[in-house]
Amino acid sequence: MALDLYQRLGLKRGASEAEIKKAYRSLAKQLHPDRNKDNPDAAKRFGEITQAYDLLSDKDKRARYDRGEIDEEGNPKMPFGSGFGGRPGGGAAGGGMGGGAGGFEGFESNFAETADLSELFEGLFGAASSRGGRSGGFGGFGGFRQRSQPPQKGADIAYRLRVSFLDAAALAPQRIKLADGKTIDLKLPNGVEDGTKIRLAGKGQAGPGGKGDAIVTISVAPHPFFTREGNDIRLRLPVTLKEAVLGAKVKVPTPDGAVMMTIPKGSSSGRVLRLKGKGFTTKSGTRGDELVTLEIDLPSGDSELEAFAEKWNGGGNPRSNLGV
Repeated sequence: MALDLYQRLGLKRGASEAEIKKAYRSLAKQLHPDRNKDNPDAAKRFGEITQAYDLLSDKDKRARYDRGEIDEEGNPKMPFGSGFGGRPGGGAAGGGMGGGAGGFEGFESNFAETADLSELFEGLFGAASSRGGRSGGFGGFGGFRQRSQPPQKGADIAYRLRVSFLDAAALAPQRIKLADGKTIDLKLPNGVEDGTKIRLAGKGQAGPGGKGDAIVTISVAPHPFFTREGNDIRLRLPVTLKEAVLGAKVKVPTPDGAVMMTIPKGSSSGRVLRLKGKGFTTKSGTRGDELVTLEIDLPSGDSELEAFAEKWNGGGNPRSNLGV
């Protein structure tokens, strides 16, 4: 007997969202095609668990599945039993994939099809005559006309692509390998962020009505010292006491490479300087800024600095605005 979606993930019905996510991540690490290139069974299982996670992580689809309205592939269950209609194209895609420049994590198939009951009605009421009537004994249904369904497109294939922080900021093209083995250069759109979805028309599974699409969900990796704030980028920049007191020109990292920035004379820790156009690209095509927060870095055990501080009587009371 085929495993239901919960059994595929080793769970019982009623599992929480956190339990579903944890189980999927654990199994995906074990079964990912890149780690099991010589094990076709692992690739098949990877496709099955990914399809299970895709459906169970969607609250609406999960509720419909739990009520028995859809099957393990997301297709509506036939109201008259299992003898009518069908799904073209087969099950979930589970073949191996190469990792793209940004880190391709996997894929799953989503099927959304409508059952064609024309054969059922034709068996009940007879074939249509050329004049729009019906032959057979059901005269009361003589005006019934068969409505043919358009050819069904193939299933969409969903991918997850991990992109580095700097590539997302610079909109660097990502080279990825699709399920059919073809490699393409994916152009990141303006306004890209964590969770952005990119549709690639005709890159899904084949079907009678043409190929479905590929749906790529972007995951932006964190950066060791940059953080994102809307379309701006923030950076905490250490500077020496001398640079802060006397002013200086220093190198500052940006997503486009290092640039020279002027530190004004007499700058304090916490002062924010702005580098125009060094942030993320907005949906309109303009770029945010890089906001640089200065942090004065004092060396430990510097006898010369300690001797200077002992003799210096300046500075006043920087806490006066706190009422102390």
